[in-house]
Amino acid sequence: MAAELNQAGLEALAQQLGERLLARGWMLATAESCTGGWVAQCLTAIAGSSAWFERGFVTYSNAAKMDMLGVAERLLEKHGAVSEPVARAMAQGAVAHSRAQWSLAITGIAGPTGGSAEKPVGMVCFAWASPDGGCTACTRYFDGDRAGIRRQAVAFALEGLLLQLEK
Repeated sequence: MAAELNQAGLEALAQQLGERLLARGWMLATAESCTGGWVAQCLTAIAGSSAWFERGFVTYSNAAKMDMLGVAERLLEKHGAVSEPVARAMAQGAVAHSRAQWSLAITGIAGPTGGSAEKPVGMVCFAWASPDGGCTACTRYFDGDRAGIRRQAVAFALEGLLLQLEK
């Protein structure tokens, strides 16, 4: 991971992201579960971020994912909240329920409890929705304690969107 995993490193990523979004006249929305709004906090730490950060959704519960982002209950039942299909639905829902052109979504198991053999602590699913209607998703497995897993997830989400903007 290129970013230093401290708050200054995360904010430096947010600054880069903001510059790229602003240069293209795009807005961003976030949909966060296990990171609890940490991505939005990094983005809003940047002065002037209101020019490119439209809103953030903290959808920690399944009910919030359904109510705020329109994630289908059957999708949650079939795949579970921590899955790429749900991350995609969260990202697409963030665009649909905002004025943003881009979104990023994070859903995972930060621990120390809640993991299983199939979905261990440290498993985090990400998705990025683009203005053309595309949506890319992936899953990563992070090591460390709860704070470390969440911090790595924030960095990966920001870096992932920077990569998406380069395409």
